[in-house]
Amino acid sequence: MAEIAKREFVYLWYYFSVQFEQIAGYYALGIVLGSVISVFGKEKIHALFTALGNKKLGIFGVVPASLIGIASPLCMYGTIPIAASFSEKGMRDDWLASFMMCSILLNPQLLIYSIALGKTAVIVRFVSCFLCGIAAGVLIRIFYKNKSFFNFSGFKETASHDTDPNLILRLLKNILRNIKATCLYFLIGIALSAIFQRYVPPDGFADFFGSKRGFGVLMAATIGVPLYACGGGTIPLLMEWLDYGMTMGAASAFMITGPATKITNLGAVKIVLGMRRFILYIAFSVVFAYLTGVVIDLII
Repeated sequence: MAEIAKREFVYLWYYFSVQFEQIAGYYALGIVLGSVISVFGKEKIHALFTALGNKKLGIFGVVPASLIGIASPLCMYGTIPIAASFSEKGMRDDWLASFMMCSILLNPQLLIYSIALGKTAVIVRFVSCFLCGIAAGVLIRIFYKNKSFFNFSGFKETASHDTDPNLILRLLKNILRNIKATCLYFLIGIALSAIFQRYVPPDGFADFFGSKRGFGVLMAATIGVPLYACGGGTIPLLMEWLDYGMTMGAASAFMITGPATKITNLGAVKIVLGMRRFILYIAFSVVFAYLTGVVIDLII
């Protein structure tokens, strides 16, 4: 019995080490890039969004708002107070919706992580998240044109942690905070990937997520709701799933519903939306993810 356990540990360690070597570089690069943007570019990004409010772009303002949301390095709990301050300055709800939706789904750090999945996956992730932000803003514009969609009362912009007068120390402290926040999930993701690679039959998985008739996309969109905990932690899993037959459409559905319904995001989103609009948000995320996945599987 002990010999069997030892053998299984060796197998799992082998799969773990291979996965770690494949993705660790992207993880490190993402951490550093995210910290550089957070320390040196965050204020400029948000100033750009503030300046956008003075432009008379109408509904087309959702396009730059979505791009700025992707560029923002903040998590959801950091984005909402920023959005609250934008709202106080008169920023339109449809532009705020696009900004917040894209900020939830994607950031520069996660985009770097996703390079490990291949060029196609990076493009699909960026474009689908960008379009999701645009769709959110357009729908707010259509159905909530003359009434408020958000309730930011009680949210105030928090003080920045990046205050050390020494720029190098400021950057290093930010990198350490990012590592502390994501490293455990990253390692858990690799461990789950190793377990999956060792014990899950490839043929069965291909049948489950490899269907191009929409079922695999639906399953991926559904499991993204409870499974997603951290962007970095899901990259190793997605690598394995794609290798074992997951379609790119199913992967894109998971990459939308996952961050959109991440448990640490949902609490903040519910506060600013209220129950009825919170349900609409969940429904929109799942439906958009499913339709996007189906379309991608028709194209790719």
